[in-house]
Amino acid sequence: MSGTGTDSGHDPLQTAVWRLRSRGCWTDAAALLATREGPAPALQRTSLLVERCLFTGEGWAEAEDGLRTAEALASDDEDRGCAACERGQLAYAATVLNVRDRADEARTALGRAAALLAPGSPGRPLLDYRRGLVAEHLADSPQAARAAYRRAHAGATAHGDSLLLSFTWRHLAGLALREGELAEARHGFAESLRLREELGFLVGTAPALAALADAEPEPEASRLRAEAARLFRLLGGVPSWLAPQLDPPAPAA
Repeated sequence: MSGTGTDSGHDPLQTAVWRLRSRGCWTDAAALLATREGPAPALQRTSLLVERCLFTGEGWAEAEDGLRTAEALASDDEDRGCAACERGQLAYAATVLNVRDRADEARTALGRAAALLAPGSPGRPLLDYRRGLVAEHLADSPQAARAAYRRAHAGATAHGDSLLLSFTWRHLAGLALREGELAEARHGFAESLRLREELGFLVGTAPALAALADAEPEPEASRLRAEAARLFRLLGGVPSWLAPQLDPPAPAA
C-alpha cells in the first residue's frame, strides 16, 4: 500500500486507518479493516501487516496469514497482481532485515505481479518502486534501481500518490548521495521530508530527517539527527532499522 488512506474522502474507516498507520499502529489499523469483506479490504489489511514487518521486524506470521487470505480472495488479475506485489515485499523485508533469505521469492513474486498488472494499473508505480528496492539492496544494481525508481516516480506523479512520491524522492536521493551528487541528494531528501510532514506520515518522518542529515553540513546535520532521534523515541523505537544510525555503538577502546 502506498497512499491509501491519505485521500480517504468521506469514508470514516479509511480516515481512521490512515491515522493509525501514520503513527505506526499497524495492528490496530488492520483490525479495523477486518470488519469489511472482499478482496480490496483483505489486500489493504495485508499491506499494513507487511509494512509493520518492514518497520518493526515483527509480525511475520500474521502478515503471512493475511497474505494467504488476500491471495485466496483475489478475483481478477489486478487483485492477484497486487497480492503478488505484497508477497514480494514481504520476502524482500525478511531478506533485507536478515530474518531469512527470501531473495529469490521476492524476485519471483514481483515478476508475477509485473505479468498480472496492466501498464496503466494504479498498482504499477508501487510495483516499480519495490522492484527498485530489490535491485538496489538485494542485487546491488544501482542503475537498474534508478530506472525502476524513476518509473515509480512518474507513475506516482500521474496517480497523485504523494506518499509513494516521498519514497521515490528519498531513494533517488540516496542513489545521488552514493554518487557524490550532494545538491541533487539534498533536494530529493528535502522533498521527501516535506511530503511526509504535509501528509502527517509521522512514522516515516524520522527516516526522512536522518536521510536529509546525511546530505547536510554541520550544524544542520546534527540538528536534523537530534529531531529524528526525538521522533524515533516518541514512536517507541520505530522504524527499528534506524536505531544504529541514530544511536551508533561506542567505538572499541
